[in-house]
Amino acid sequence: MNMKTSLFAGSLALAMSLTTGSCWADWAEVADLYVVRPAPLDRQIQPQNPPAFAWARYPSATKPTSYTLEVSKDGLVVATYTSTRNFYLPSKAFESGQYTWRVRPNVKEDWSTPRSFTINATSKVFEVPETTAVRSAILAHPRPRQQRRDFLPLSAWTPAMRTARGAAVTRMATLVSSQMAGQPAALAAPTNDQWPLTSTLSTAARALYITQITRSIGNVTNQLLGAALLYRLTGEAKYLQEAFARGDQLAALDPNGMTSYVNHDVATRSIMLALAKAADFLYPELASNVTRKAAWMGAIRARVAPMYVDLAGANSRLDEQPYDSHGTVALGYLAVIATLTLGDLPEATEWFDFSFRAYVNAVYVWSGPEGGYGNGTGYAMFSTEYAMQLWQPLIEATGVNIFTKPWAEGFSRFLMHFIPPGAPGLVFGDQHELYIYNFALKGFASRIKSANAAWYVKNIVGEEADLTLLQAPYPLPVDTVTETPVPPPNAALYPSIGWVAMHSSMADRARTSVYFKSSPYGSYNHSHGDQNSIVIDSGGRRLLIESGYEDYYYSPLVLSWYRQTKAHNAITYNSGVGQVIDENVNNIARNGKITAFSTTPTLDYAAGDATPAYGAALTSAVRKVWYLRGQDAVVVVDKLAAPTGLTFEWNLHTVAPIVVEASDRVKTTNVDRTLCVRYLGADKTAYQPRSGPPPAPGKTESHGAFVKPAAANSAEFIVLLDVGCKRPNVTLTPTAVGKTLVVGTQSIVIPN
Repeated sequence: MNMKTSLFAGSLALAMSLTTGSCWADWAEVADLYVVRPAPLDRQIQPQNPPAFAWARYPSATKPTSYTLEVSKDGLVVATYTSTRNFYLPSKAFESGQYTWRVRPNVKEDWSTPRSFTINATSKVFEVPETTAVRSAILAHPRPRQQRRDFLPLSAWTPAMRTARGAAVTRMATLVSSQMAGQPAALAAPTNDQWPLTSTLSTAARALYITQITRSIGNVTNQLLGAALLYRLTGEAKYLQEAFARGDQLAALDPNGMTSYVNHDVATRSIMLALAKAADFLYPELASNVTRKAAWMGAIRARVAPMYVDLAGANSRLDEQPYDSHGTVALGYLAVIATLTLGDLPEATEWFDFSFRAYVNAVYVWSGPEGGYGNGTGYAMFSTEYAMQLWQPLIEATGVNIFTKPWAEGFSRFLMHFIPPGAPGLVFGDQHELYIYNFALKGFASRIKSANAAWYVKNIVGEEADLTLLQAPYPLPVDTVTETPVPPPNAALYPSIGWVAMHSSMADRARTSVYFKSSPYGSYNHSHGDQNSIVIDSGGRRLLIESGYEDYYYSPLVLSWYRQTKAHNAITYNSGVGQVIDENVNNIARNGKITAFSTTPTLDYAAGDATPAYGAALTSAVRKVWYLRGQDAVVVVDKLAAPTGLTFEWNLHTVAPIVVEASDRVKTTNVDRTLCVRYLGADKTAYQPRSGPPPAPGKTESHGAFVKPAAANSAEFIVLLDVGCKRPNVTLTPTAVGKTLVVGTQSIVIPN
């Protein structure tokens, strides 16, 4: 077995454990896929040392109050830990070697099945001290806790610092000053009266209302934090007074009104975090104003309390059922707020002990330790923003640098592969139609010290947001990289999320990019019924798109089109029937998986099995994708089977009109880039135009499908996607074991 195959096999085992379960069955692993999976397992080489351990809760009438975790090497127990929760993150790294682990509850001598893992030279040390030690370090940190110990006021900046960040100070000072009271662009003070309580029923009107509140609160919280930071930098009294005024406005908002945790968790998180950060930035000045400090701390307490009850409820619900996009983010907010208010709020100790280690351990639940993001690049992009807001103060106050967690470096490579410089858009999942936040991607990557990150930062157009840049270490970690900046490999598999990226050349902004997804996360949460779907870009233009847009979460439009398989470049049957998307938490079981992946300088290959995504309708749904890098062409082969006769459809969606050249071939042109799509089978499969709902305002879309001539229990599609419409010579020759397809100068074997 060669190294590429070996690494793939180890990673693939993790993805398969998410979909099918391991070969054993004991209490530590349950059938419900939305329950946490045991980890680590299957002798996998661990990216992180020490690894994080997790298991399902013990199913007994008497709930365990603790678990004993035992780690062995060469048949000898080398470590024993006690955990009150069903995860454990050791504080010290392991020596290299192969280990096994098992766990038992304190209510019964019932050990789980032993599982194995490997620590070797590639396992990166990431140690988190014991929680009590971290808490002590926080309390010993001078105020402001989030401010670096080597912080310099603007007057003491070196010429190099002024060159690097002087413009950011000027821009932020101009913006904050222009929004102060009395200025033409002054921000209106948020009040309770302007946001009366409304029904919590999800409607378009409520979605618009929530968006308006989000923007208003976001503007005011940024003004508060900008003013507080400028005061620390310059010492100018006008910024202190502006910070006090904006903090008072936020503290006066009703924590049970429209900005409450129940009504608008995003708004209340923003308010509580901004108040905690500002109170820390202005700690000496706020300490002399007892009334104001009490009001700010009271507002934080009132807003955090229901969030803490929610997260800690059901015996720390995220420990058992972690796949909650809002809950996992809220856990990070709780950890940071607790960190900044320790010593000021008695409750902060309990908040911190509950949230800090759990959050650092769980970043993020939407992939395995290699660093993908199964909830889509839109929400991956949002997570970079959360990281900038949450990780920077946490790093300084605790001494634990989450940007050095192996997952974080892997996540930065994931962003490079799926949102590369020059990409025309996002891919997969909710908000894929949103514009790219270059400022957030650049900010996140600049905290990663690697040659890949240096390449990404160098090639992303635009600048990081001033507010986060001015709180960052100087110099930025990416600026300390001594190696030559280089892009990551041209092709990559992220096995735990079932995503594959294949690029003509990562170094070329005009690259062709082929994205393929068959995910164990199924259509759950912010994911769609798009298993075994593809997206193709070339020259900064999207050639095969994901159609539709999200007007609001789970709207009629979203459920009838946007999340449906028929809105993606994937297989449907009987006029648009596709994968299951309406089974709530069981959507995670309507999934796919990558079953093969390989890459060479001239040819990339991936295969996905999306059979479970179609429920009982199909007995097989396998797609194989070849990217012929030498021909800049893609070959897609689908093999399908069903218990009853179905009329299968190969869907495609484009920005520009789809021009029919013949019954088996079409062409589309997006400005200066073309794509010719040709069905290569010998049957009467023919292209048919399809219709969809109106696209987002200002957008255009075309829809179509290659449709089988009659219902059948099985079907095969062989489709050539010729980027640039070069129209190479193509031959398809049957053999004893399958077919040989020659495209121009390259050939592939399609097995039976």
